[in-house]
Amino acid sequence: MEWLADTLALTKPQAAYMVRVFFVAGVFRGFSGFGSSALAMGATVFILPPVAMIPVCWVLELVASLAMLREGVRVADRKMTVALTVGLFVGGGVGLHLTTSIPVEMSKLVALSLIFALAIMLLAKIKPRFLATGPGLSASGVVSGLAYGLAGVGGMVVALYVLARDMPARVARGSLVLYLLISAPFGGALLFAYGMLSELAMTRGVVLTVPALVGVIAGRRLFVPRYEPYYRPLCLGFILITAAGGVIRLAA
Repeated sequence: MEWLADTLALTKPQAAYMVRVFFVAGVFRGFSGFGSSALAMGATVFILPPVAMIPVCWVLELVASLAMLREGVRVADRKMTVALTVGLFVGGGVGLHLTTSIPVEMSKLVALSLIFALAIMLLAKIKPRFLATGPGLSASGVVSGLAYGLAGVGGMVVALYVLARDMPARVARGSLVLYLLISAPFGGALLFAYGMLSELAMTRGVVLTVPALVGVIAGRRLFVPRYEPYYRPLCLGFILITAAGGVIRLAA
């Protein structure tokens, strides 16, 4: 434990807590196909600031996506996933540009409030017909890019879009896995451009990926036909709680 604490540059209790958090984040990622970063960052904000956790979570997302690659590629809606990724690249650049003219806290509040409202609509089974169209698909990708550039929450926008479509849970999960893998280089390039991929951040990411991968394996085993009916409400509930928590923290 002393070696772990020294490697992570944390106290022993903090290091032990981080291992547990990343294991749980891995379990959720293995079951849902997304959400590990939001869970990990939300649970560790009192130990490390988001700016320190973002590159750590990027490593987690990359490795988890690679671990789930085969099942993602096999069942994903590839056409939809590629279209969403193209939209991410377009909207992401615009979102990053807007961060220079819009207060950071305000941009995050707007993005999280929008996600919260959309999650409520989906839980209430209110689905905008526009989402089922080609322009709706493209617009969702661009909006996810804007949300990523403004507040780093583009993945949740894509998750909402996928959950709003009438598709089997297995296809929705696989599409999210494939999307996060394809978009990982984009996120890595941004982190590199902003000088956030430090040696310590990469070390933390690699070390904490070990318990996360154990969690991913456990989560994958939970994704069985018996539990598939719970997939959509569980994911929407997670998005709702995460967005609400972010809004409360920003408004406090």
